[in-house]
Amino acid sequence: MSLEALPPERLFRACDPACFPFETTEEVPELTEFIGQARAEAAIRFGAGMRHDGYNLYALGPPGTGKRSLVEQLLRESAAQAPVPDDWCYVHNFKEAHRPRALRLPAGRGVRLREDMARLVEELRVAIPGAFESDQYRARVEAIHNEFNERQEKAFTALGDDAAAHGIALLRTPDGFVFAPIREGRVLSPEEYDKLPDAEKKQIDEQVAAYQGRLEAILRDIPKWRREMRDALTRLNQETADLAVGQLMDELFAAYQDLPEVAAYLQAVREDVLAHTELFLKQEATSLGPELSVLHRYQVNLLVDHGASRGAPIVAEDHPTYNNLIGRVEHLAQMGALVTDFTLIKPGALHRANGGYLLVEAHRLLAQPFAWEALKRALYARSLRIESVGQLLSLVPTVSLEPEEIPLDVKVVLLGERFLYFLLQELDPEFPELFKVAADFEDSLPRDDRNAQLYARLIATLARREGLLPFRRTAVARVVEHASRLAEDAERLTAHMRSVADLLRQADHWARQAGATQVEASHVDAAITAMEARSDRIKRRIQEEILRGTLLIDTDGATVGSINGLSVVELGEGRFAHPTRITATTRIGDGDVINIEREVELSGAIHSKGVMILASFLAARYARSRPLSLSASLVFEQSYGYVEGDSASLAELCALLSDLAQAPIRQSLAVTGSVNQFGQVQAIGAVNEKIEGFFDICAARGLSGEQGVLIPAANVKHLMLKREVREACAAGRFHVYAVETVDEAIELLTGIPAGLPDEQGNLPEGSINWRVAAQLYELSLIRQEFVGTGSKKKRKKQD
Repeated sequence: MSLEALPPERLFRACDPACFPFETTEEVPELTEFIGQARAEAAIRFGAGMRHDGYNLYALGPPGTGKRSLVEQLLRESAAQAPVPDDWCYVHNFKEAHRPRALRLPAGRGVRLREDMARLVEELRVAIPGAFESDQYRARVEAIHNEFNERQEKAFTALGDDAAAHGIALLRTPDGFVFAPIREGRVLSPEEYDKLPDAEKKQIDEQVAAYQGRLEAILRDIPKWRREMRDALTRLNQETADLAVGQLMDELFAAYQDLPEVAAYLQAVREDVLAHTELFLKQEATSLGPELSVLHRYQVNLLVDHGASRGAPIVAEDHPTYNNLIGRVEHLAQMGALVTDFTLIKPGALHRANGGYLLVEAHRLLAQPFAWEALKRALYARSLRIESVGQLLSLVPTVSLEPEEIPLDVKVVLLGERFLYFLLQELDPEFPELFKVAADFEDSLPRDDRNAQLYARLIATLARREGLLPFRRTAVARVVEHASRLAEDAERLTAHMRSVADLLRQADHWARQAGATQVEASHVDAAITAMEARSDRIKRRIQEEILRGTLLIDTDGATVGSINGLSVVELGEGRFAHPTRITATTRIGDGDVINIEREVELSGAIHSKGVMILASFLAARYARSRPLSLSASLVFEQSYGYVEGDSASLAELCALLSDLAQAPIRQSLAVTGSVNQFGQVQAIGAVNEKIEGFFDICAARGLSGEQGVLIPAANVKHLMLKREVREACAAGRFHVYAVETVDEAIELLTGIPAGLPDEQGNLPEGSINWRVAAQLYELSLIRQEFVGTGSKKKRKKQD
């Protein structure tokens, strides 16, 4: 079996600048579509147009793929065709002040109502006092008072005249009225009265008693007359106020007669003004200041104004707290107490988006206490109810405002990563009922001629919008190549537009630094190199420790049971790889393959699974008809962190086979790949970084022409290696081998044929597989001997 290194052309898929029919991006039209997101676009269009309950959207995909831009663009198209939603206002409830009323008005008329009511209050503050200060009003008030006084005086005069005709005088004193006998026009003194005959005194007493009864009747009628006077004054006040208010209110009624709810509110205002005209006569009650005025009751709190809107609203809430979503009732401090009224009701994002679309980042929403539950409750109820968290949790016993609920018709779009979407699907049974449309964004797109041209238009569009220098087609070709590198696939392009935009901006920076008028491919390379250099401190430190011999990595010679694996380190959005020594030891045992990382709890589930798979491969291939009398240990040497993934399982298996066959492994080679139970090598991730990680160490020590990396054959299509690696491979100083089976790998690593069984199942003598099978057979014999010896000793002891 002879395995050749991959030719240089298979290590990198170049983009020919000649495929672009332009010299610079100045000649390229702007991109008007989103490339590679046809499925997500169709889902968004469907969700935006579906008006039934529950068809809210969740746009899922990694950050930077343009989710928000595409969602906003498509929603703008849909919103432009939708009707403008109504305005919403809160007004005073004259029957229940703690339950403000919600009024719906056509777009733009909410502002008019607010202005009309403000103007009405100002005009009433002038008209009502003016009407009550008029000469006509004062004359009528005086007439009512005169009528009462005349009526009272007439009653007393008639009583006094009648009494005088019978010799009895009606006298007014500070203590009230008294009767006294008179003779010859003169009031008798007590002494004179005592000298009168008894019969005459009796007659006078009887007359006084009779007139006293008539006086008491008159005094009893006086409160009634006063009430009648007050009623007359009240009717006069109402008539005067009605005359002052009527014309002003009639104009408002005429302006809003087409809105029954507003007309009913205006009628309530009219009745309240007529019932409380004194509010407009007390200057201190109408003063405007930081405190709430009693005349606030006639104001209009315009909650949502769509007067300037064109189509349905699109609201993006970047801080989706509970109050920012559903609104709040604010308070003012007065005299050491907190007070509020309907004018302090503030709208939330759902109010502003009512009739349109609300965009929210899922992770921000879920991070806010009570916000997620509040959103679900509003969507289920299709209404907005403003209440504080204290009311929600029944923690505030005091009376607060309970604004009337507002009907809700909104389409909510959540933007988030895939794991959040599936987590909500799994843990929240209400989520699938409310968010029935998933817009799943692609991570990458096919790298074909059409998409390459679209990528060029994307670069031209971003350059124009960002004010960047024009890109030459050689620079565009280099960006396309790097897009494949970011996608980890030579046959695809990344859909992570944020990374592409960052690269364009930085390439523009380096072009300007060089005094260029156009961005060249060299400037793109400079940007890529600078980005890597800014985040390679840890990478350089690890390489330095390998080169100093602190971390034991050999790049020449051959060792039994030792192999160079390749580990990947992810830091933020960047990652790099470095070689790691993996060693294996074997001995007689019960078929256990010990994963030392797992034993010390430094192994992840996937890595542990990989070790168990290779153990299954050993048993199935070499010990199908007899017990696997082997105990083996695997370890990542000088690894003190968590190990996860199965990309080292091929290297671990080769190390085991090396130790069993006592066949040294070439340390000039590193291995990456996953293996299944049949010995087939499977694809892994970060293949470019792994090859480059080993290459960097070999290049630093000096390339001998023997070094290289073994990768799964399934990963060849993913290769987009750096120029220095490709040049070394082209010169024969470094090699990349693609293997499909463990036999190909072990043969290349040891230089000894793996050995395939013939028709009778016999293995070629001296091959790796023959050595392994022989060693396992010998171990099984030794184990049987030990077991047999132990049984004999046990029987002898029993005898």
